[in-house]
Amino acid sequence: MKNSPQPQNEIAHGRLLAQGDPESTWGWGSAAGKVRAQRRARLIAEGAGLGRAKRILEIGCGTGLFTQMFAGLCPGKITAIDISPELLAIAKGRGLAAERVRFANVSLDDLIDTSGFDAVIGSSILHHLPLEASLRKIYDLLSPGGRLCFAEPNMLNPQIALQKNIPLLKRMMGDSPDETAFVRWRLAKALKGAGFTNTLIRPFDWLHPAVPDKLVGIVSAAGLLLEAVPAMREFAGSLCVNAERP
Repeated sequence: MKNSPQPQNEIAHGRLLAQGDPESTWGWGSAAGKVRAQRRARLIAEGAGLGRAKRILEIGCGTGLFTQMFAGLCPGKITAIDISPELLAIAKGRGLAAERVRFANVSLDDLIDTSGFDAVIGSSILHHLPLEASLRKIYDLLSPGGRLCFAEPNMLNPQIALQKNIPLLKRMMGDSPDETAFVRWRLAKALKGAGFTNTLIRPFDWLHPAVPDKLVGIVSAAGLLLEAVPAMREFAGSLCVNAERP
């Protein structure tokens, strides 16, 4: 990872995002986006067992949007890291209590905290990282019995597949050049290869950020129904990724 151009690409991308409105670029600024973000934060908190976790690592915290939500959903202390100093400056501007949240401008690769976390979490971050090496690092950072939970883009979703594989669409949608998306059974295999157990990867999220305000409730309800249909749920927009270090 250290000799890869990927970290520098991500730093440059963060600098570019910070010049505008990152949360709107990511789709979290609309009415539908806010509903999606709140649900995503709850799913991650539940999947990682944040209610019981004392020490939590959030990878790729960005502007701190999800950090703030996580802090409101758990009593533990969060170490929130990001490789972009510009995005971290926005996160620090949220004024979160220092005794609850510590922000650090460091990559996962360079994080030297070895005392063991009860949970490692993140929203849309694993698909920016070298997967196998990152999973091994997360495994080492977790205490035995500790859990990871991430929400990541689903490559089987038609829009995601086009967006992640066509360079012009990547640029138009505000993606970084190196990011990708996951097919869940391949991701499960990578987690197993890194030593994780009790893996559960669940497709979710049919609510698009562009859904008009008046239709958010209807589309959300329809999305929950689609998530319960085995064939249809595979094409949802996101994957909720859960696993445990034995």
